[in-house]
Amino acid sequence: MLDFLSSHALEILGVVLGLIYLLLELKASWWMWVVGAVMPINSLFVYYKAGLYADFSIDIYYVLVGFYGLWMWLRGGVKKPSLPISATPVRLWAVLAGVFAVLFVAIGLVLVNFTDSSVPWSDSFTTALSIIGLWMLARKWIEQWWVWFVVDAASTALYVYKGIYFYAGLYLLYTVLAVYGFYKWRKMLSLQNGQETA
Repeated sequence: MLDFLSSHALEILGVVLGLIYLLLELKASWWMWVVGAVMPINSLFVYYKAGLYADFSIDIYYVLVGFYGLWMWLRGGVKKPSLPISATPVRLWAVLAGVFAVLFVAIGLVLVNFTDSSVPWSDSFTTALSIIGLWMLARKWIEQWWVWFVVDAASTALYVYKGIYFYAGLYLLYTVLAVYGFYKWRKMLSLQNGQETA
């Protein structure tokens, strides 16, 4: 048992960091971005070992966007001291879908042609959609929870297939909590809007 745990120590650490991250995200706490800067560094080793090269690469993006997200959440509210929760502007849905499609195809082609990935299109799908989800989270758009629901459900299946069972369990929990997170943020949004109109 100890050998099993020690061989999966990075996965276990990633799960612990992931749970802390999720709890902070549910509370819409800016501390989430601090944990989010540490968590991807740990995951780099897990994903590389599993041959999930797109997931490996996106962790670099996570660190960079983490700084942007922290800045947005603390200073991004133009007329407010912090960025409020809001809905994704309708005019941007087509843009986000287009960016996802381009990223999905581009990442998939890179994985097919330049790596030995056994799951290039699955890896590409979760990575491309994660890029969109993280951008939406940095803007504090409530619909980011639905994007993460899809990413988390797909990642759960992918990680089971690749034998990364601790991460699979974490992402299964993420999938369930994405639904809870949406309704929690919706309640926070209603309270926030009520205070603004009061």
